[in-house]
Amino acid sequence: MQISRTASRVTAAVAVAGATVLAVSVPAFAHVSVQPEGTAAKGGYATVDFKVPNERDNASTTKLEVNLPADHPLASVMPQPVPGWKVQVTKSKLDKPLTMHGEKIGEAVTKVTWTADGKGIEPGYFQKFPLSLGALPEDTDQLVFKAIQTYSNKEVVRWIEVQQKGQEEPENPAPTLALSAATDDHHGTAAAAGDDAKGGDKDDAHEETAAADSDGTDTTARVLGIVGIVIGVAGVAYGVLAGRRRTA
Repeated sequence: MQISRTASRVTAAVAVAGATVLAVSVPAFAHVSVQPEGTAAKGGYATVDFKVPNERDNASTTKLEVNLPADHPLASVMPQPVPGWKVQVTKSKLDKPLTMHGEKIGEAVTKVTWTADGKGIEPGYFQKFPLSLGALPEDTDQLVFKAIQTYSNKEVVRWIEVQQKGQEEPENPAPTLALSAATDDHHGTAAAAGDDAKGGDKDDAHEETAAADSDGTDTTARVLGIVGIVIGVAGVAYGVLAGRRRTA
């Protein structure tokens, strides 16, 4: 009877330990982010991808609004067509005109909106939305883009919280693009960015496949790690039980 009660306690302990390991190992939810294709150098041009994951299992993402930083307006903003999505570019007048290639520019793109004309981003998938940007500012180390994600069930998630230095990541962080040091080849960078914006469908598909493979590999590694830990806990519990049996 004593052994039976001990076995029950050990089994319960193993179950609790396994559940705890699983709870701790669950990754944080992904969020809307922005990354350059290559580098985003100060003073140059870059093609950047806004990566939008679907975090819901009962709704699709049907709309994405990206607000460009008002404190660092960009003279050139060009979206790359995304199959299954309509894009709208919104321009606004600038309080202080920009100068580009010797010409003054009185308005700039302040918002880009993608709206699905099909199923959108379904549960379990993500989508990249490319933009060609320039010229990037030289007086800051990063650009913050506030984004709004809308689901098919009318839920709206606002990715607008700015990360504060030395503090934990906010619950809904705004996509932030880190800028690298300025280079001398600004025009070359602009040409490369334009080429990427014109015909990157094949490369984008390859990158998205690679990203999906990477995510799958990470998930497999986590699962194997969790299984190993649970088996280790079970082994220890079995050793304790066996020792008590020999003592009894």
